[in-house]
Amino acid sequence: MRLPFILESPLWRSLRHRNYRLYLIGQLVSVCGTWMQQVAQSWLVYRLTGSATLLGLVGFATQIPVFGLGALGGVISDRYSSHRVAVWTQSAALLQAIILSGLTLTGWIQPLHIILLGVILGVVNAFDMPARQALMHKLVAVDDLPNAVALNSSMINAARIIGPGLAGIVVAKLGEGTCFLINAVSYLAVIVALLAMKLAPQEAAPTKQLSLAHSLAEGIRYTLDTVPIRDVLLLLSVVGVMGMPYITLMPVFAADIHKSGADALGLMMGAIGLGALVGALGLARRKSVIGLGRVIAIATTGFGLALIAFSFSKLFWLSLLLLTGVGMGWMVQIAACNTALQTLADDAMRGRVMSLFSMMLVGMAPFGSLIAGWASDRIGAPWVVAVGGAGCALAGLVFARHLPRLVAAARPILIARGIIIEPTTGGEAVGVDPT
Repeated sequence: MRLPFILESPLWRSLRHRNYRLYLIGQLVSVCGTWMQQVAQSWLVYRLTGSATLLGLVGFATQIPVFGLGALGGVISDRYSSHRVAVWTQSAALLQAIILSGLTLTGWIQPLHIILLGVILGVVNAFDMPARQALMHKLVAVDDLPNAVALNSSMINAARIIGPGLAGIVVAKLGEGTCFLINAVSYLAVIVALLAMKLAPQEAAPTKQLSLAHSLAEGIRYTLDTVPIRDVLLLLSVVGVMGMPYITLMPVFAADIHKSGADALGLMMGAIGLGALVGALGLARRKSVIGLGRVIAIATTGFGLALIAFSFSKLFWLSLLLLTGVGMGWMVQIAACNTALQTLADDAMRGRVMSLFSMMLVGMAPFGSLIAGWASDRIGAPWVVAVGGAGCALAGLVFARHLPRLVAAARPILIARGIIIEPTTGGEAVGVDPT
């Protein structure tokens, strides 16, 4: 039977897989709700306290569990069904959103409640993120994995455009509590999608024969010994600490720099999402992982430079334009790193490698958020964001400098995966540059 035209396009080829279509649709609805909650929560904290330090503390509370428990979440994903783990974690996140909405709608909400519920959500995410990353590999054919990761990133950022915009309207008209309630309902979409999937039975994992501590050590040792994986994760840690905290400070820019309210915050977050969507769709057109090294280096450097420019913008329209560039650089770098790690990691190690991906990107961010919030109350948010952008740009340049060494280390892995052509007797791969 002839496939619909859209599924025949290389851009949308992953949608040929039924399980992936279910996953993408469910995630689109759920992530819209997640972004609504994030924007509404940031605005609620700043409205209640007027403190950038408290914004940083809430970001720290939500993300630090990913750093502390992310590796354990990776072991769980390698030992057990990542599909089943995802169902349970999404259900727990739904419960967290219900409690947050109830406290807010009844007027009982206090900053301490938000911090404690943030810790709970962080614990859930520590197990959810590795599970969903590992699950992705089971939803599509291996040749479609780069496209699937990029389309998933596109979906997240389409939601990032829709969610913050809706949040600005809902907060202005109905209050933050309604946003939290909408997010709770949105989790049902991804839970239903997960339950509707038809997956092959999972073979017993070898890690079940090992202790948790041994499994953790094995994953860390494997990562340190695999040079390309190690260096990509190090780059992500720099972006997590120095680059990601700019999100935490968005309410400060909206309220203090541009003298506006939640609607402006929604537009700013939406501009980031628009740029990220464009970047992810561009990445989805790539037919191979070949050349991702250069993409990662350029995107990281561009992300840092765009952050520097945004930090000093006083014009709202210019800030929106620059935030579009920020979102584009950020998403291309993250999606390219995600694809590279999933491609290079052994099947038995993928959950643990992707848990370290979550730890470096999200788990390192709370340290940056805490420092950024504290520093913003003292030297101002623009300078904090500018310094973070400079750090990211420098990291991108250092990664580019070491790229030839990483390419040489990745080549045998890509040959073993059948991604590049077996070397000829002369010792050279035929017509392939894996950077």
